[in-house]
Amino acid sequence: MSFEQKGFTVWFTGLSGSGKTALAVRLAEEFRNRGLTRVERLDGDIVRKSLTRDLGFSKEDRDKNIERVTFVAKLLTRNGVAVIASFISPYRAVRARSRQEIGEFIEVFCQCPLEVLVERDVKGLYKKALAGEIENFTGVSDPYEDPLAAEIVVDTDKETVEESLARILDWLETNGYIPPADTPEQVYSAEEEAEVEERLRSLGYL
Repeated sequence: MSFEQKGFTVWFTGLSGSGKTALAVRLAEEFRNRGLTRVERLDGDIVRKSLTRDLGFSKEDRDKNIERVTFVAKLLTRNGVAVIASFISPYRAVRARSRQEIGEFIEVFCQCPLEVLVERDVKGLYKKALAGEIENFTGVSDPYEDPLAAEIVVDTDKETVEESLARILDWLETNGYIPPADTPEQVYSAEEEAEVEERLRSLGYL
C-alpha cells in the first residue's frame, strides 16, 4: 500500500536545553527511514546565523524571528514538505499565529523543570542568567508561556530521547502524517525451523 506524503510542520517548543534539537534531529532521520523524500529541519541556532542574523533578543525581535520562520515553514508545508522546526518560541500568541498561518501544525512541547535545565547546561548560561549577568533570558528573566493544548507533550527529564521520539512517531503515524515503520522480517533459528517443520509433518501438511 503506497503512502502519499503531504506537507506538515512539527513545531518543537520548550526552554533552552529541553531537548528540542536532539529530538528534531532524530525525527528527521526517522522520517527519511520511513521513505519521506521531502524533509527540512529549521533550528533556532541555525536560522539566527542566516535568515534572522540581524535580529536581537528583545520581545519584538523574537516575534520577528518566529514570523520569518513561520513564513518559510508555511511555504514548505504548502509544497508537500515535512518540516521540523525547533524554537524556544516562548509566547503563546505568537505560536498561535504560526499555527494559523501554517495550517498543518503539530505542536510538541518539550517539558523540563528549570532545576534540571540548570544541571544540564554545560555553558553555564542559566547560572549567569540567575545571577543577573544575562538579560532577557527565557525562563529566568523573560517569560516562557507553556502550551495549553499541545498535540504532544514529552517530559524530557523523565524520558530518554528514544522514548520521547517513539511517542511523537506514534502520534504522527496514528494521525496519518507518516507511514508505519517497516515490520522486520521474521527470522527463525535452525531449531525453531526444525520444530515448525516437525509440527507440520505431524499434522500431515508435509
